Amino acid sequence: MAKYRKLGRTSDQRKALLRNQVTNLLYHGKIITTQAKAKEVQKIAEGLIALAAKEKDNFETVKVTAKVARKDKDGNRVKQIVDKDTKKVLSETHRDKDGKILRIENGVTVTVYDEVEKEIKKDLPSRLHARRQMLKVLYPVTEVPSTNAGKKKATKEADLVGKLFDEYGPKYASRNGGYTRIIKIGQRKGDAAMEVVLELV
Repeated sequence: MAKYRKLGRTSDQRKALLRNQVTNLLYHGKIITTQAKAKEVQKIAEGLIALAAKEKDNFETVKVTAKVARKDKDGNRVKQIVDKDTKKVLSETHRDKDGKILRIENGVTVTVYDEVEKEIKKDLPSRLHARRQMLKVLYPVTEVPSTNAGKKKATKEADLVGKLFDEYGPKYASRNGGYTRIIKIGQRKGDAAMEVVLELV
């Protein structure tokens, strides 16, 4: 009975709540919640940070060749028209002088790609396992830009596991536990539950 707090919820609801709060704590750095929930979230979050600190340097750097789309001065992909059968270039651009899309018989529009060499971090087996353990807990976070222009187009998914390995791992490497703190802020209006701020140290 004393292993964990049930928080008055069924197991699937409780797990979803705790995953959500752990994700928000690691993304924002602090959350406001009740004392009972904070103590449960603290257990999970500290385990993830300890895992990140342990595996922070467990990777090798590998050079890979990647295909990257060529861009013009406006940041749009460069496209050309090639013959459907012979793959011979018929036109260097797929638009005419007025900006209208060209139509050439037996021609298809394709994006021009350049090959570039990149250095990437390749996880060693234990770090890959740690990454998967983290992904089992953390929800995906979508970052939305603050400016209204292109709000929908410019959204991107935050790399929370990368943040754990690259930011929190080195930051807490010298600490043996105790990565979070709970500060009481008084009773909540309505049900008088003790509210706290749970934040990273």
